Amino acid sequence: MIYGHGGDIYTHKPDLDFSVNVNPLGPPEGVVRAAKQGAERMAAYPDSRCRMLREKLSLKQGIAEDHYVFGNGAADLIYRLALAEKPERALIPVPAFSEYEQALKTVGCKITYYEMKPESCFCIDEHFLNKLDGQYDMVFLCSPTNPSGQVIGKELLVEIVKICENRGIRLVLDECFIGFLENADELSMLRETERYPHLFLLRAFTKIYAMPGMRLGYGVSSDRDLLERMEEAGQPWSVSVPAQMAGLAALDEDEYVSEARRLVRVEREFLESELAGMGIDFVSSDANFILIHEKTDLFNRLRSGGILIRDCANYPGLGRGWYRIAVRTREENARLMSAIREIKEAGK
Repeated sequence: MIYGHGGDIYTHKPDLDFSVNVNPLGPPEGVVRAAKQGAERMAAYPDSRCRMLREKLSLKQGIAEDHYVFGNGAADLIYRLALAEKPERALIPVPAFSEYEQALKTVGCKITYYEMKPESCFCIDEHFLNKLDGQYDMVFLCSPTNPSGQVIGKELLVEIVKICENRGIRLVLDECFIGFLENADELSMLRETERYPHLFLLRAFTKIYAMPGMRLGYGVSSDRDLLERMEEAGQPWSVSVPAQMAGLAALDEDEYVSEARRLVRVEREFLESELAGMGIDFVSSDANFILIHEKTDLFNRLRSGGILIRDCANYPGLGRGWYRIAVRTREENARLMSAIREIKEAGK
């Protein structure tokens, strides 16, 4: 099987990995300590209800405890959602995270693709509203989008969720990268889950807390019947003791999150300035990664120098020449830009 995601350090063994979009600060020390303490409790089964994590997250976000579902990363919840709902027809704007499509295919769902355009920065606009004609059981959206890093406007999202609610369409909104936005609370649709039962919000600890190896994600919905069906669609101990304890510790790391947001903003501006100076086309991003287009085979040229970026050729709607780079620390970002500059100059 071909691995179709970023972060394949086991095959490529890079010195620097820009292919996966996690917090450049690395996991907080308190989270690492909590995970180690969790490993010491491996003789006990995990709490299948994630009760301590559920309570703490509820208090932090102001959402009812029974409006959460937890899983082995956000990807686990996408598959469980597909199994719980078994939609017959779904709509996915592309390019998009491949697991939406893969999960839907496991239940035989017919998928329609809404192709987003480069001129709109690969993000939906008001024309998308015309596609919500009631023929779909499920719609997937992502904000900030992956791989272009664009935030979908709050007003447009509210219009979409209202239409989906009225027409009985399950709207799945992936907010796994929203933690990197300095105005995340204003742009999130978290509060709207209370008002619109057809809205299912997807989040993860993976990106903002730099803990993809722990596998911890959660969904939010006021449709309790859906959440119960999702619980039944997965195995009962999907979230390990170390993951639950790491999640509990992560929720105390507000200053760490603020520092990461500041770092990402400054370093993203640095990278975009460097790319513009080299004449490389890119989509200006709101998130912790940047989508670029370059005719030179950057993936293999950089890989030979120990740097891994995300080749986006397998994204529907993109193709050859599109790459995604993560925003990391200044030293790492400078090394990446220097390597790309050398490749460009060698090709002249």
